Amino acid sequence: MQIELTGHHVDITPALREYVHEKLARIDRHHAPQGHVHVVLSVEKLRHKAEATLHTAGHDVHADAVEEDMYAAIDGMVDRLDRQLSKLKGKLHERRA
Repeated sequence: MQIELTGHHVDITPALREYVHEKLARIDRHHAPQGHVHVVLSVEKLRHKAEATLHTAGHDVHADAVEEDMYAAIDGMVDRLDRQLSKLKGKLHERRA
C-alpha cells in the first residue's frame, strides 16, 4: 500500500510519519487493499485533525477524526477506517455468496 502524507499548518516529523505508517500497517494486514492512502494531518488552534482517503479498486473510503492530541486523532481515524473497510468487506462477501 502506498501512503501519501500531507500536513496543513503542521510539520510532519519522522515520529509522526512512522506512527502513521505503523497504524496503517494494521489495515494493510487485515484487509490487504491494493491501492493507496492519502493522509492529511492539520492543526487549527487546539483541534488536531487527521483525515484519510483510501483508494482501492472500485471503492473510495474516507475517515477523519478530531481530537486534542494528534496521536489520538490518528488512532481514531485508523479505527474508523478499519470499521468501514470491515463493513465493506462484509457487504462484498455477502454479495458473492
